[in-house]
Amino acid sequence: MADDSLVIGGLTLSSRLIMGTGGAPSLDVLERSLVASGTELTTVAMRRVDPGTHGSVLSVLERLGIRVLPNTAGCFTAGEAVLTARLAREALGTDLVKLEVIADERTLLPDPVELLDAAETLVDDGFTVLPYTNDDPVLARKLEDAGCAAVMPLGSPIGSGLGIRNPHNFQLIVEHARVPVILDAGAGTASDVALAMELGCAGVMLASAVTRAREPVLMAEAMSHAVVAGHLARRAGRIPRRHFAEASSPATGLAALDPERPAF
Repeated sequence: MADDSLVIGGLTLSSRLIMGTGGAPSLDVLERSLVASGTELTTVAMRRVDPGTHGSVLSVLERLGIRVLPNTAGCFTAGEAVLTARLAREALGTDLVKLEVIADERTLLPDPVELLDAAETLVDDGFTVLPYTNDDPVLARKLEDAGCAAVMPLGSPIGSGLGIRNPHNFQLIVEHARVPVILDAGAGTASDVALAMELGCAGVMLASAVTRAREPVLMAEAMSHAVVAGHLARRAGRIPRRHFAEASSPATGLAALDPERPAF
């Protein structure tokens, strides 16, 4: 629907699912998974891809007409991330960047200090910055104030498949955000994706949940449906949670029953 698109900076997308390419068992499976997902935007780790290589992930994306979202995966300092983003802009001709600045190899959690530093520099440099961040409402607000076009909090550590460990923080981030909030990392299956959308996320970013599934193409299709279902449910509004039952039929106007005259 044209009036219900995901808008990130100056980019308009009809699909709210952003796919990653890491972990795919082959280019063929990756291509079929991307098609099944319906994604229009896909991340590529610039430190792991040679843009000039024939038969690479980039050639698959070009053939499918999917926009490339370069990321700074593998960077541990603001300086490394800024340099990687600038190299990506030169190589791919895009100002879009998914900003990742990792604190350590064991947790792959974002380093909030280096992340904010890099975000401020890249925004000043004219980039459309989508930062991978902790599920911290305060940090999300600071990234937004720095000029980021979206915020991408993690549901749980990258590749863990643990889903959204702190839904309350997601609600707080969504409640105050003026830019799209996109779940990034932690989704393990379709119900995690639907929950993110029901909490008010504008989109979902995932890779391992599809590329490492037993049937990646089937899971990609499931994720595409989950994004739509969760988004529609958010717009429809869930019923309040109650401690006790509430009959769906009206309690008034009941027919009088006469034990002396059974209906059957």
